[in-house]
Amino acid sequence: MEQNYVWKDRKRIIFGLPWTFTRYYLTEEKLIIDTGFLSRKEEEIRLYRILDITLKRPLGQRLWGLGTVHLCTADKTTPEMDVKRVKNSREFKELLSDLVEKERNEKRIAGREYMMADDGDFDGVDDDIM
Repeated sequence: MEQNYVWKDRKRIIFGLPWTFTRYYLTEEKLIIDTGFLSRKEEEIRLYRILDITLKRPLGQRLWGLGTVHLCTADKTTPEMDVKRVKNSREFKELLSDLVEKERNEKRIAGREYMMADDGDFDGVDDDIM
């Protein structure tokens, strides 16, 4: 896995030490989460598919300078994803946010937010009236 990474880190455990088999890689176009030791799994999400980014820093993580970045995506197989317990999480979140915006602009993709009406319609128009 040799690419031009903008950022990479490992999931951390107690005392902020990287003693896990979860690795995170960020390129200009995608985020890759590589997990496992004997049996490995690699998940990737294209940056333009990321809809929302949330930084979570509970007390236990803040004590060791860590944070978890939660992603809501437009990907059908991975609608939500966590980049768990990484160092400099606020800087990572900002970097990711900037790259997502850059990728959307380059691909001319506009993020659309849908508001669901009470009856389950996406457009908010009452179909009985029409």
